Amino acid sequence: MTYQLDAFGTIITAVFVLLVGYVLVQHINFFKKYNLPEPVVGGLVAAVITLVLFRHFNIAIHFNVDIQKAFMLMFFTSVGLSASFSKLKEGGKGLFVFLICVSIFVIIQDAVGMGLATMLGLNPLIGLITGSITLTGGHGTAAAWGSVFEEQRGIEGAIVLGMASATFGLIIAGILGGVVAKFLIKRHALAEALVQTPQKDQAPPSAMVAPFEYPEKTRLITADDAVKTLGMFAICICFAQWMTVVAKGQWFELPTFVWALGCGVVIRNTLEHIFRIELFDRCIDVFGNASLSLFLAMALMGLQLWMLADLAGPLVVILAVQALVLVLYIVFVTFRMMGKNYDAAVLCAGQFGVNFGATPTAIANIQAVTNSYGPSHKAFLIIPLTGAFFIDIVNAVVIQTILKFF
Repeated sequence: MTYQLDAFGTIITAVFVLLVGYVLVQHINFFKKYNLPEPVVGGLVAAVITLVLFRHFNIAIHFNVDIQKAFMLMFFTSVGLSASFSKLKEGGKGLFVFLICVSIFVIIQDAVGMGLATMLGLNPLIGLITGSITLTGGHGTAAAWGSVFEEQRGIEGAIVLGMASATFGLIIAGILGGVVAKFLIKRHALAEALVQTPQKDQAPPSAMVAPFEYPEKTRLITADDAVKTLGMFAICICFAQWMTVVAKGQWFELPTFVWALGCGVVIRNTLEHIFRIELFDRCIDVFGNASLSLFLAMALMGLQLWMLADLAGPLVVILAVQALVLVLYIVFVTFRMMGKNYDAAVLCAGQFGVNFGATPTAIANIQAVTNSYGPSHKAFLIIPLTGAFFIDIVNAVVIQTILKFF
């Protein structure tokens, strides 16, 4: 028996999932101690419930995909609209170094996946699917490349395999991000070195705040501000959908969310630097954070966990080793390269989302850590741009290069 929820039913369920996540994080010390994001906790509970219903009662619940995609596009649009060039300059050398760290790991991820696949007697391309295609690329990239591998490379079930691998990455990224960051903070006594800074309502003014920083800060918004900001969101999303159609099959073909983000960057900096119009950062922040929470909850509660259960033993081994390699890389490479300080530890939590999940997971991870220990302005400057834009370009180049040899 299958139940299909419409857009409103999906939103209601997502809000309920967020509330469940909030209650569990507040009342279960383990979740709070290891900084697990509330959408991840609530979403996993919902995913387990749907798994039980499917396995034992033959009940399948499908959520509205369009509304989930809408919130995803709103989130990435908010990243673009928040990307003021004057603020991005603050990232400086740190942005460049972090981008190098995550880019190098894309290559390592594919080398590990393809190497293990070959050792286990599988097609090396299966290792590529369980590498950067799904773990760094996420569900969207998994679906796109899965169809290519099925049609052009003759790999049956590539889409299902890709979605399962991306699901695994999304779950692990949400769980391990806060755990490893806490380990680094405790191990190096980084929390003790923090200077007490304003929190929540005492946060600095918008001009000094990076995208998604201080998510719990009270922001006063007028109806006029909300309407104008929603108008900009609508323009970016309409442009993204139009460009997706125009660019299909062309050399400049990009995922829809990249077009939305890019349009947001152009609108933001054109209005700000050419027309000298100050944008409503408080509205962008609120809409962006709300979209982030709802999208992440929807993505997790809609996961079909039985796809993971159907993975063959060798594939589970590959994914487990991938997770271990990322943990070691983050602790011994990224953390040291970024300065072995508190900002570096928060960035490490974000890298789990960048290289093993999705940008929303990365943002949720760093928000969970900073809510517990204190703000990291540097992390909120670097993670959104790296995870939502640069890494997708790097990943696409790496995948295309590898496929030329197979």
